[in-house]
Amino acid sequence: MRKRTFMLLPLLGVSLAACAAKPMRTGGPLPPQLQACNADVVQDTVGKPATPERIEDIRVRSGSKVARVVRPGQAVTMDFRGDRVDIHVDAQDLIVSVSCG
Repeated sequence: MRKRTFMLLPLLGVSLAACAAKPMRTGGPLPPQLQACNADVVQDTVGKPATPERIEDIRVRSGSKVARVVRPGQAVTMDFRGDRVDIHVDAQDLIVSVSCG
């Protein structure tokens, strides 16, 4: 029984070392290549209808890869993506706010 324990210890050490070698993200600003969205430049769209053309315009002007339209009561994931622009609309599809995330 002791021989098997000694044989498994090196494998356990290698496994733990592999996990520790990967840095873990703990917060703070994203690296520039992951923080592409700039919602400040599209605030002029607040109060306007969220047409497909306007949504694409917001995506392009904000520098985002993805645009997400969030409707009232809609469930959305809470993961932060620096390359996504969130367009919040009301029941009449008027843009209420635009933010990154």
